[in-house]
Amino acid sequence: MGFSDGKAPKKTVPMLFDRQRQLLGLLGALGGRVGDIDFQKLLFLYCQETSGPAAYEFVPYKFGAFSFTSHADRRKLIERELLSDEENHWQLTDEGKRMVRGARELNIQFAAFVRRHQSLSGESLIAESYRRYPYYATRSEIAERVLQGDAVALKRIRAAQSVQTGAPLATIGYEGRTLESYLNELLMWGCTVLCDVRRNPVSRKYGFSKSALSNGCVGVGILYVHLPELGIASEFRQSLDSQEDYDALFDQYERESLPLQQHTLEAIGDWLRAGERVALTCYENLPNQCHRHCVAEALENGLGKGFAPKHL
Repeated sequence: MGFSDGKAPKKTVPMLFDRQRQLLGLLGALGGRVGDIDFQKLLFLYCQETSGPAAYEFVPYKFGAFSFTSHADRRKLIERELLSDEENHWQLTDEGKRMVRGARELNIQFAAFVRRHQSLSGESLIAESYRRYPYYATRSEIAERVLQGDAVALKRIRAAQSVQTGAPLATIGYEGRTLESYLNELLMWGCTVLCDVRRNPVSRKYGFSKSALSNGCVGVGILYVHLPELGIASEFRQSLDSQEDYDALFDQYERESLPLQQHTLEAIGDWLRAGERVALTCYENLPNQCHRHCVAEALENGLGKGFAPKHL
């Protein structure tokens, strides 16, 4: 049996990413409790104004700039008892406040930001973010209302919308990308349908498992479709050490697997012929190391000129 020395055990300090510490610090500088939409817009403006790499990236969403990653971090910070579990507010717990008070250098930076924006809240804050960063208002459902009478700002938002030019077929890998940068790439290209050609759509990288990627696409107006029949089983993707290994695998895929999927290829072709802009997605950044380039070439061969794929 052990003996106590009479001292209370030290509480373990949770390990946080730098972006999570910045999120907590900004919330602390704002008083520790802020409405959900206001905090999202203030976090967005802070990330645009701060020097160096931004803590979070954002996508154009139904109320303007939105970071999926910040909301994933919110759930983690609630689990670590640094944020309260409130549906419509971001609120520091007592433990969160103690952690924020210890980050003095960051607190000075946050205080300066808050002074610049302390007069903004609600729709005036949303309108300010739309005027300064019109791309992030291109999917907004409330732009006409919050910018009522501001014809110049509304015109800039319309001008920031993607112009759909070039072939309507693309491929994209998520290797090395955040969910937000990935979705922005699709939006700027004008994607309307994302075809996930992974056999098993799971990923340890945040945002790229099937449910999270599907939700992200729905949020920015892209149809997500999983087509596992076009995938390659994981056991065939082992020991790929050179481009020659990849090429041998893809030659086999084109001979033995892809010809069996004419029905699925026809379905994608129907979307393309109907005017949809279709992107094929998998993990690898380089298309020549991913079977999606084989699918794209098969579609191009079947559809003819004008459907040469663009690799995003």
